[in-house]
Amino acid sequence: MEGYSVKVVNSSKQLTAREIIKLKDLSNAVSLDSVVEDDAPMMLTPDFWAELHVHNEKSKDKDYKKYVIIDKGGNKYHTGSESFFNAFMDIASEMAEAAPDEEYTIEVYRRPSKNYAGKSFLTCSLM
Repeated sequence: MEGYSVKVVNSSKQLTAREIIKLKDLSNAVSLDSVVEDDAPMMLTPDFWAELHVHNEKSKDKDYKKYVIIDKGGNKYHTGSESFFNAFMDIASEMAEAAPDEEYTIEVYRRPSKNYAGKSFLTCSLM
């Protein structure tokens, strides 16, 4: 598509060409923002993750980031939430350093925003 490009700028593992192509296609990925409700968290066991840089001429923000997590079942999830990705990276980097071969599960949930009344944001915790 003209005026639209996606690049993988960071990932938790060395990616094959096939994996890069699959990660850049978000049309078959589940949006964490749409499936995690205020009262309905979800569990996710990550296999690997990637950070994407998106350039979209038709978007209000022409350049933005998307974060993609592939779980152990091969399911692909994405979000643009910085708060989620910061919390996730704290967990993922600690686990990669301290227990690189240990599988772990995170709980993805919403917290009320202190800055915007009636709004919430995505975050996660290690289970």
